[in-house]
Amino acid sequence: MSHPHPELGPPPKLPKGGLRVTPLGGLGEIGRNMTVFEYDGRLLIVDCGVLFPEEEQPGIDLILPDFSSIRDRLDDIEGIVLTHGHEDHIGAVPYLLREKPDIPLIGSKLTLALIEAKLQEHRIRPYTLEVAEDHRERIGPFDCQFIAVNHSIPDALAVAVRTPAGMVVHTGDFKMDQLPMDRRLTDLPTFAKLGEEGIDLLLTDSTNAEVPGFVPPERDISNVLRTVFANANKRIIVASFASHVHRIQQILDAAHEYGRRVAFVGRSMVRNMGIARDLGYLKVPPGLVVDVKTLDDLPDDEVVLVCTGSQGEPMAALSRMANRDHQIRIVQGDTVILASSLIPGNENAVYRVINGLTRWGANVIHKGNAKVHVSGHASAGELLYFYNICKPKNLMPVHGEWRHLRANAELGVLTGVPPQNIVIAEDGVVVDLVDGRAKIVGKVQAGYVYVDGLSVGDVTETSLKDRRILGDEGIISVFVVVDSSSGKVTGGPYIQARGSGIDDARFSEVVPRIQEVLEKSAQDGVVEPHQLQQLVRRTLGKWVSDHYRRRPMILPVVVEV
Repeated sequence: MSHPHPELGPPPKLPKGGLRVTPLGGLGEIGRNMTVFEYDGRLLIVDCGVLFPEEEQPGIDLILPDFSSIRDRLDDIEGIVLTHGHEDHIGAVPYLLREKPDIPLIGSKLTLALIEAKLQEHRIRPYTLEVAEDHRERIGPFDCQFIAVNHSIPDALAVAVRTPAGMVVHTGDFKMDQLPMDRRLTDLPTFAKLGEEGIDLLLTDSTNAEVPGFVPPERDISNVLRTVFANANKRIIVASFASHVHRIQQILDAAHEYGRRVAFVGRSMVRNMGIARDLGYLKVPPGLVVDVKTLDDLPDDEVVLVCTGSQGEPMAALSRMANRDHQIRIVQGDTVILASSLIPGNENAVYRVINGLTRWGANVIHKGNAKVHVSGHASAGELLYFYNICKPKNLMPVHGEWRHLRANAELGVLTGVPPQNIVIAEDGVVVDLVDGRAKIVGKVQAGYVYVDGLSVGDVTETSLKDRRILGDEGIISVFVVVDSSSGKVTGGPYIQARGSGIDDARFSEVVPRIQEVLEKSAQDGVVEPHQLQQLVRRTLGKWVSDHYRRRPMILPVVVEV
């Protein structure tokens, strides 16, 4: 198996007749999915998603792919193929279209409706091309065939990209549910035909490659939900992804059966479910869905709230309910259902929300204590079956952390893919398909681009390190006045601490030491303010470290008079 090397340099020029594949996100992480294909000087992008921040990224709203490697080639982009409507596949589209609004978007009806609604908030009117399964479309030099796949959102598609360099199949996210809610199966006969034609490179979903067997059918959840609804005496609050149409349909069906009304909470949930209903993907009995403002007029045992926050996102509705920071107050006897999986890295945040809800008396139902979620990604048994159908010549696992990519690669070996033809890459690693063989040839920049409020890319790793220090250790400010000619101290030092846990009165112990250091520097002729600030920082920092074993951020200010 070929894999990246930390010393990889920029890739060479793409050989004539070759196809270049560059993942800019989604490898080594769950989210931020984006892959760039290049042939004959033209580019095709598959997906353009976001990654959600973790605890060590305080203040960050979203994490985008790094567009720097294609920024000077935006005119070469033929289009962006969107495999489905989840945020980790479409969420970064507005930020790329800000740079060139007329890049065509290609996707299914629901996927395009979801991204168009999102782009409307960014005041961008996109060029779109609606496609469906069995559709074949020429996009520049790329001959694209779209294949139905089953996932946790309707209208998901895989794409087969044909060029003279060979055929590449990108599965997007998929599973092989044999009893899907919408009766839309993963199109195995078409994948088998593609396998017979010859798949030169297969990029396939790795999320559940470590999980043995097959994913249970989505409809298995319905009976569990009925049991929960039958036993609930007060309100039922369901947290789900705002795009999980199948799961919301099951909630609506159970609510209708047990005589409850449903209200959607949260802007994205209201927007997405409205789109799904209008397009016919969500079947809503008349009178079932009501405005959240009318719930006060209904008895608690006739209420269902559907909201966001299943991943413990700080600003999502469920987290705010747990923190008593929402108009909807959790009370004793409420039932809360977390109808989703745990995205790796979100575990602590989710359990914090569960504890908060439990504290207020809620009965919390989640994947750990009831079967209220099934995955949208193929498990190992399904992947083995899939590889035996597709018979790829080269394999490149995508969409997953390192352990998922490695497990997926090993499944490929078991089904007969030669180990030397399996590419385990990471974000930014460039893979060329030349003469029927996929090989790593270099690496481009593919770091995190942080969205913080209205700023995009302004927050750096250094900024985040400073935020973590402030959050963990606090800040100490030191103000000193010195004579501009002699460098002698004429005022201070004045020291204040915030969040460090150190009483300001204790700093009287270190003030003489700082004065001594500054007097010595004045005698040595050191009068430049920046140098004096560094002396103050080192002196105070050593004292804090020696006495408290802490490393707060120290901000020295030296003023000359």
